[in-house]
Amino acid sequence: MQLTNSKAQYGAVAQMLHWLTALFVICGWLLGTFHDDIPKGPIRTAALTAHITLGELVVVLLIVRLVWRMTDPPPPPVPTRFGWLQQAVATLTHYVLYGLLVAVPFFGVLVQLKRGRELPVFGVWNIVSPWPVDKPLARSLLSVHDVLANALLLLSGVHAAAALMRHYVFEDRTLSRMLPVAVRRTRRRRKAGSAPGVSP
Repeated sequence: MQLTNSKAQYGAVAQMLHWLTALFVICGWLLGTFHDDIPKGPIRTAALTAHITLGELVVVLLIVRLVWRMTDPPPPPVPTRFGWLQQAVATLTHYVLYGLLVAVPFFGVLVQLKRGRELPVFGVWNIVSPWPVDKPLARSLLSVHDVLANALLLLSGVHAAAALMRHYVFEDRTLSRMLPVAVRRTRRRRKAGSAPGVSP
């Protein structure tokens, strides 16, 4: 297993950081969206703590990703029929995604503190709010937090759809470069087994 990136493939570290970020974003969004449907009491409190912790972990992963990206440059983009335009859109999408990965947890932290509640840090420490309780402002900040979280999930979906389209329609290696070796080998075996004249 190759840890670092090559000119043709993302390494195991970049892949792990990418897919953990995606997993934490989805789980955090689900916990936040359906938080009010969870029964009040210890379960809802634990769900909120998990939601906040996931947001904090996303920020940590983003910092690690950026540091790793500077020390281990990613492979060059796969050429497409759209040329520089496609690459410009992809680059802009990545920058917006990175911005949202910071903005969503940031506003979530402000909501928690403006409610006058302690902020759990990775579920281990608690930070007491330095500000007086301001529930109207907390509600406004929560609205911003929700809009940005939905935008993050939507843009992530577009990003995933574009990767799938490039993989299945344009048949380039953009998606496969971010997949573990075992997954890529399984896909190649299935493709070979479904080829004409090849027995299953």
